[in-house]
Amino acid sequence: MNREIAELFMYGGLDENSILSRLGEIFEIIETGDYNKSKVVRDIKEQLKRLLVLATDYGFDKNLWHNYITFFLMMSENPFSLVCEKSVISEGTVTTIVKDDFARIRKLFFYDFSEVENKLGVNCFSILNNYQAVKKNKKIYNWNVSEKVQALSEQLEKAKDEDSFYKAVTDFYRDYGVGLFGLNKAFRIAENASGGIDFIAINNMDVVTLDDLVGYEIQKKKLTENTEAFVSGSKANNVLLFGDSGTGKSTSVKAIINQYYDRGLRMIEIYKHQFKYLSTIISSIKNRNYKFIIYMDDLSFEENEIEYKYLKAVIEGGVETRPDNILIYATSNRRHLIKETWNDKDDHTNSDDIHHSDTVEEKLSLVNRFGITIGFSKPMPKEYENIVVTLADRAGIHMDEEALRKEAMRWEMSHGGISGRTAQQFINYLVYQQKKEL
Repeated sequence: MNREIAELFMYGGLDENSILSRLGEIFEIIETGDYNKSKVVRDIKEQLKRLLVLATDYGFDKNLWHNYITFFLMMSENPFSLVCEKSVISEGTVTTIVKDDFARIRKLFFYDFSEVENKLGVNCFSILNNYQAVKKNKKIYNWNVSEKVQALSEQLEKAKDEDSFYKAVTDFYRDYGVGLFGLNKAFRIAENASGGIDFIAINNMDVVTLDDLVGYEIQKKKLTENTEAFVSGSKANNVLLFGDSGTGKSTSVKAIINQYYDRGLRMIEIYKHQFKYLSTIISSIKNRNYKFIIYMDDLSFEENEIEYKYLKAVIEGGVETRPDNILIYATSNRRHLIKETWNDKDDHTNSDDIHHSDTVEEKLSLVNRFGITIGFSKPMPKEYENIVVTLADRAGIHMDEEALRKEAMRWEMSHGGISGRTAQQFINYLVYQQKKEL
């Protein structure tokens, strides 16, 4: 095993602490014949436990070793795989090198663990080759990645030779991409020890659609049309969704990501204190074969906060043009994003500011950098009632409609007022009460 790993070229340079690297080193020790059996068994089980943790995180099933090698191929970002996600690779020196790698990886994929098990008197590998996972719960692992790993793993199991193995993987790269961005819909960022940033996949993103948001048809249409243009390669605008809380602004953005994920749309959520990394984020994603929405939820600035200047420079007006594969979508309860005071309206109270009108204009100019602004207002009482009735029907609530409407109005008076969010919370309450009665 270790020889095959060591001779990998394009897919080489593995992290020394990866499961594959550690198992390769352990198997090399076993081949020498000079080893402590108890320690080797303990080391092997430690790596297999890590494999089980990975399987739990991603919902792997059946042959966990095949799933793991498949996952390794899917996550391997190298010059070959990154080009594959953009175009078809023609035959040449690079493909010769890669096919040699794939021949070795295929040997690892179909590795026979029986010899090692016989030497050590264990059967842990055999167990993992026919792993029966507990009942799958989509909420506890990355379901999106799990489906892709399982599908490609089964294809590779059926691959008759190196060429068909190679074709299955490169077809996957072309259809879905490679690495973290290829396998996941949404991400957040975190500062690493070296002062840079890491992209962290969001595994439990809500599986919502625009149809789940009752009403707001004009708003949804505007958002869909802009996003459709974006993923189709046409010019599109940055979008600000503003308005009352609980009206579906954030839900709309999540739904749009779910709707266009299969067409290469990805989302990176960042917070106000992370705006200083905007240029770094853009540099990291501008050459990838995906469309990225940089998403800012509940965006607003107090009078003394200056982070909005980072955002202004990135949206428009910086030295470097914003790449065509990046848009900014933001939600806010404020129409103008930056807090305004009565002093902003009165020149006499701003005698220290010679060009006060310019200062006010700078504050308001941020919102103008968004080509599209979409307003979400609280529903009228009748609209609120209709939302409740629609949600109740979807949830299977058995209740007289007139009584339902009256109870919904009583609920909103003590639970945050009229909004789509309040309506959903009321329905959640009714679902629970209905279950209690059964």
